[in-house]
Amino acid sequence: MMLNDFSQLPVMVGERDVKGVVTWSSIAMRLVVGEMSERLIDYTTKPIVLETDASIFEAIEEIVRHDFVLVRDRERRIVGIVTAADLSLQFRALSEPFLLLSEIETHVRNIIGQTFTVQELVAARDPASAHDVNSVADLTFGEYVVLLRNPSNWNRLGIVIDRTAFCEQLDKVRNIRNQVMHFDPDGLDDADIKILQEFSAFLKRIEEISL
Repeated sequence: MMLNDFSQLPVMVGERDVKGVVTWSSIAMRLVVGEMSERLIDYTTKPIVLETDASIFEAIEEIVRHDFVLVRDRERRIVGIVTAADLSLQFRALSEPFLLLSEIETHVRNIIGQTFTVQELVAARDPASAHDVNSVADLTFGEYVVLLRNPSNWNRLGIVIDRTAFCEQLDKVRNIRNQVMHFDPDGLDDADIKILQEFSAFLKRIEEISL
């Protein structure tokens, strides 16, 4: 376990018979009460085994309670383990695009929110849309792009960077946002995530300097 940085180690006879699982917690509990043993079985905890077709929500409940579950296929072979660390990584993969998009939209709103009147914001509204615009929060990503592509609007922000490049990047974010919000089955690739990460960090720096 120490050599391979394992937190859990199943004790098995063949591929199907699980005798228990050794964890750092199960070892510690023995040591705490001073009950040393030379038998491996004395340091095991009861395994929680789920089928490969079990609901992920069932798995989450068990993982939260026990820190891990073993996974068994239809031929009753143990084929893997899912841990709390795995859930954390998966949660980050699923949630990161939403969090980054929220950060980007917040930064954009902060940058332009105090500059334009309601009438000017309404003028940026999509002509095909009739939604009410009472503040910058009512604009869509596409409408942010329309607003900032106007050279006179851009100059009022006082940001000395290339307007075209900025709007192109914002438009890329708009396209990525559409993928995320429409639950594109292909998901986002690493390049899309990198665009969101870099643009969010860029906007944050602009906002900090402006303040």
